[in-house]
Amino acid sequence: VERVGHSRPRRSLSLMQRGSTSGGPGGGGGSGSMGDAPAAPALYPPVAAQQQQQSLQQLQQQQQPKEPGALNEQFESCTMEEDASPSSEERRKELYGYEAPFPLYSSAWSPAKDAQRKFRLAVASFVEEYSNRISIVQLDEEAGALVLRYSFYHPYPPTKVQWIPDANGVHPDLIATSGDYLRLWRVGKDNSVTIEALLNPNRNAEYCAPLTSFDWNSFDVNLIGTSSIDTTCTIWSLETGQAVGSTKRIEGTLKTQLIAHDKEVFDMAFSHQRKDSFASVGADGSIRLFDLRHLEHSTIVYEDPARSPLVRIDWNKMDANYLATIAKDSKEIVIVDLRMPCTPVARLSNHKATVNAISWAPHSSCHICSGADDSQALIWDINEIPKPVEDPILAYQAKAEVNQVHWSSSFSDWISICYGSRIEILRV
Repeated sequence: VERVGHSRPRRSLSLMQRGSTSGGPGGGGGSGSMGDAPAAPALYPPVAAQQQQQSLQQLQQQQQPKEPGALNEQFESCTMEEDASPSSEERRKELYGYEAPFPLYSSAWSPAKDAQRKFRLAVASFVEEYSNRISIVQLDEEAGALVLRYSFYHPYPPTKVQWIPDANGVHPDLIATSGDYLRLWRVGKDNSVTIEALLNPNRNAEYCAPLTSFDWNSFDVNLIGTSSIDTTCTIWSLETGQAVGSTKRIEGTLKTQLIAHDKEVFDMAFSHQRKDSFASVGADGSIRLFDLRHLEHSTIVYEDPARSPLVRIDWNKMDANYLATIAKDSKEIVIVDLRMPCTPVARLSNHKATVNAISWAPHSSCHICSGADDSQALIWDINEIPKPVEDPILAYQAKAEVNQVHWSSSFSDWISICYGSRIEILRV
């Protein structure tokens, strides 16, 4: 990890010391894109009624774990410039990696903090065929790497993977995935995985419109929302409020489905400060704000000047006034202040190629991470806005185009990046 703008890079930086966590950027109070990855098919093939009825059973039968030995490779330490060369032990404390036998795209941190489940990630393959896989990897400090705990089958490449936002283990340990449908998976104590639910809002339709993304409500884990190429956002109500040890299957009920945009919806995100608010972006180039209590209308808070599709959106986790978005094939990140809609309060433009992913810090309202096709992951400090933000404060050079970045919600000095067939976690 390189400290930008200084002759000697630092390996780590405590972002907790840079900017206030209570005050917003500029002194106010207070989710990555597809990039050039192969696009999902416009419509998934029709599924016969009998096959739909048996889908859960088939998935359970196809979930065969791969042997960890076939997938793990020896950890490769990163090269750093220091006043004195750090030992291999010191390097391992800054970066850990896992190499998969297939291209990777979707990834997510588990928020769990207990000793058995901490530092786990789910990462999904991106193979242009029906059969794909999701792997659960976990930090093994003795091995000096992320090691495979379990791998299971998934139909089509998942467009997003997310763990239930439950750091304290109150609810069952769940993973959600989007693709042709929204699926819920239950993770056992041994990290084994079984299909829990398959949620389809159009059970009578011959074709299903692919889901581009989804988000889990951090205030109410019984709510989960999806976005789709059919211009809709769908809010599901889940029955997760059961005892952790319960084996009763979790079911989902369609709460509401609304036409959110004039064209395809590419991403949506719930507010981390306002229970009933969510925002979405789409091919019409707009950010639209919704209230779960009044879904009959929405508010357009930003439109791209060139009407370029907006492909990703992420809501500031500490200050509900700030949203970040990226446009298709754009090299910059746009920051929007909801108190001053329509005009971006900042544009972060240091990347040299298309930006693919963005992630706000979980502990600071002033820091955001981005990943791009220039093989860089950058961390920005926007504390001085509306003054222009010219350079990031930290940079990491990967070995290939970065398609995913995520900031751990439970371990705020760690981020994950995904590129090629490799996922890495970095101490920042």
